[in-house]
Order: sequence, then C-alpha cells, then structure tokens
Amino acid sequence: MENFTLNFTITNLMFTRDLETPNSAKFRSTERIMRHYIEPLLRRSSIGPHFSGCKVTGFRPGRHRDDTGVDVTCSYKDNANLARFDREQVYQELSTMTKGGTRLGHYSLDPNSLYVNG
Repeated sequence: MENFTLNFTITNLMFTRDLETPNSAKFRSTERIMRHYIEPLLRRSSIGPHFSGCKVTGFRPGRHRDDTGVDVTCSYKDNANLARFDREQVYQELSTMTKGGTRLGHYSLDPNSLYVNG
C-alpha cells in the first residue's frame, strides 16, 4: 500500500476546537462526511481501480472565521498495473470534479487550497 495526502480549505465550515480532537463526536462525524464526498471522487479518478480509502488526519483553523483546513491521507495499492502515482493528474481530475476546486458536495472550497502530495 502507498499513501498520498490531500489538503484543502472549506470556506463554509466554521472551525471549532472540538474538530482538533480526533476522538470527539464532531471530528468523527465531520470525518465521515468528508470521506463521503472525497472517496467517490477518487474511485472515479485514474487511480480508482487501485484506490483503498481515506482517513482525515486533521482539521485546522483557516485564515477566516468560517474556514476550516482539512488534511486527509489516502491509500492505494501500488502494483504493476499502475505505472506510477501521478499527483498532477490526480490533482487535475479532482479539480475538475470539484468544479475548479470550488465545491465538495454542499461545501465551498477555497479554489487555491487544493493540494495533492504523492
């Protein structure tokens, strides 16, 4: 298994301190929602057949009161059928699927915040 990270900022989810605590009910429920939106996009991407899943590793305060940064670690099966993980291609696909990096379900994204790191 190989991992990659996704980072983005939601502009209509107010950061609260209970989002910093991985065992809090708010963290767990918000993580489920994020996975509900992110995982289907990755299953439709070029790594889809090799995609295994994601885990939110943290939420952080954004620059503005209603902003929340999201850090996600995702995994995929690295095998001969996947030439190599192309983070730029995955970024472009996610950008397209999120309307230019502006929408994730009912959440608004900072269009300059989407980052994919292989």
